[in-house]
This record gives sequence, structure tokens and C-alpha cells, in this order.
Amino acid sequence: MWIRQAAGRAATLCLVSGLAIGAGHANAEYPEKPVTLVVPFVAGGPSDKIARDVAESLRKTLGTTVVVENTAGAGGTIGTARVARAAPDGYTLLVHHIGLATAPALYKKLGYKTSDLAFVGLINEAPSTLIGKTALAPNNFAELRELISASGSKLNLANAGVGSASHLCSLLLQNMLKSDMTFVPYKGTAPAMSDIMGGQVDLMCEQATNSTPQIEARKVKAYAVTSAQRSAVPALSGIPTLIEAGLPGFNFTVWHGVYAPQATPQAVLDKINKALRAALKDPSLIKREEALGITVISDDRLSPAGHKKFFDDEVVRWTKVIKDAGIQPE
Repeated sequence: MWIRQAAGRAATLCLVSGLAIGAGHANAEYPEKPVTLVVPFVAGGPSDKIARDVAESLRKTLGTTVVVENTAGAGGTIGTARVARAAPDGYTLLVHHIGLATAPALYKKLGYKTSDLAFVGLINEAPSTLIGKTALAPNNFAELRELISASGSKLNLANAGVGSASHLCSLLLQNMLKSDMTFVPYKGTAPAMSDIMGGQVDLMCEQATNSTPQIEARKVKAYAVTSAQRSAVPALSGIPTLIEAGLPGFNFTVWHGVYAPQATPQAVLDKINKALRAALKDPSLIKREEALGITVISDDRLSPAGHKKFFDDEVVRWTKVIKDAGIQPE
């Protein structure tokens, strides 16, 4: 009896040890196959462009193929839910923007919880620009502010859909101006930008990555940038911030981060974070991002803990903005 029990304990110990060694070996060998970066928005948008830039640099550091897949819909929540439910092995990752922090206040049913995701690190942040159709009379923000005060809901403000960066920026702007401009939602940035260039809508608060070419081509009027400091991009450097233009405390940047399913082994998360850090030091990536007015993250927000703290603060901030705007979760 004692011999059989001892043998059983020995067999169990060997099995547990074997599993531990096997898991450790699997983590040590990561990655053994292609890694997928899920972008919860359509191809060609700012998030897609950034993900593809990061994918190319990650490929060099991870030594494997990194594929970008677009899973769009419902303000980014469909793609996010896909990653939250994916196998926690490090082969399915999420690249998402500020909308991840606002989704809990905008949607009743998300199909996931924020706690279903592990934070890897922040990638970048970029300002938006407040732009208008060329036929608008105001030539600076002070004049525009007067027009907004006088016209109210007669002026319309385009956005790329509920939860989009342009929508969030518009909410913050309307909240701080205490105005009642009419929001005009579109299904994406491209049709909204097309209509503002065509003069069908008056204003838009859009990411600099999309608006800079139109500003350079004088297809739209630029009134302000939304970050705390002016942009270093030549085409935008002469445009004042909204703080300079008379809205103290206005600071809106669009940031992107990398996420994994929550139960992903720590050893794998560490490898992904290390690869992300190396990718964000890639001179070619930095050059491409800076040319668009984007700041590549190099501070503590690149760490999982720093990323999570920043994210939690953004959730608190935007929940208040959305609540103050009287928006009810869908």
C-alpha cells in the first residue's frame, strides 16, 4: 500500500513538473508562429496605419511574421471582444486607441470587461485639429468662438461615429464652450472629411494624422490644435493650441496601446513588452510618426503598470465628460 501511494505521489510530482517544464519551454520559445495584431476599426484609418507601422518593427524584434487584421464595428467593441476571448498565448493582440477608455460609459453591453485584457504598453499620442470648411467666415478661433456663441445649433460638427476620437474631441469642445452645436455622425473618418472639404458640414475635430494633408492643401481651415503644446510638424507649428486660443485646460490627444488576453503568461507578456520597447526605438518608425505630428511614447506609460494607471485615469476623466454631455449608454 505504502509503495503504491509513494509511487502515485512520485508520478503526480513528475506530471506536475513535466507540465511546468513544458509551459516554461513554451514561453521560452515564444513566438513560434505568426502574431496577429487586431485593429478594431476599418483599414486605412489612423489606428490601422499605426498598427501596421508597429507590426513592421515588431516583426524585426520578435523574429516572426506580425499580421494586422481589421475587425471593425460597434465603436471598436467587436474587435476588442475578439481579443478578450482569444487564447491567452500571446499570438492575438489588440491595438486600440482612447476609445477603449470611453466604451464603458458609452455602451451598456460590451461583450467584454476591461479586466479581460492585460496591459502591455502605450505606443503613442497625437493631437487633433479643429478644422472648418473653407467657406466659414472666421479666420481664427476667437472669431469662430463668437460665431458659435451667436449661431448655436445652426453650426454642425462632424464626427466619425459614436466613440470615435473626433466624437470625443467634439464632446470635450462642446462641454468647455457650453455650446449646443449639432453633431453629425458619419460611418468613418473618410466620408466626414470628404463632406467638410465639400462644404456640406461646418466643423470637425479630427486627428492630425488625417487633417494635416488637407490643411497643407488648404482644403480646410485650421483653427487650433488640441494638445497642450503646439505641434512640431511644420504644417501645424503656426497653429495655436486651444489653450492659447482661450480655452484653459483643454488637452485632447489620441493615444494607442497594446493589449493581450488577461490570462497570458507573464513571461510572454514580458517578451511582448520588451519587443514593443525595441520597436518604439526604431528610427524609421519614429521618423514616420513624427512626420505626422505623433509623439512616440518613451516614458513610464510604456510599462504595463504605467499604461494601466494612465488608462484608469482616462476612464475617470471621460466618464465625467460623457455624463456631463448627457449621453446615455447605448
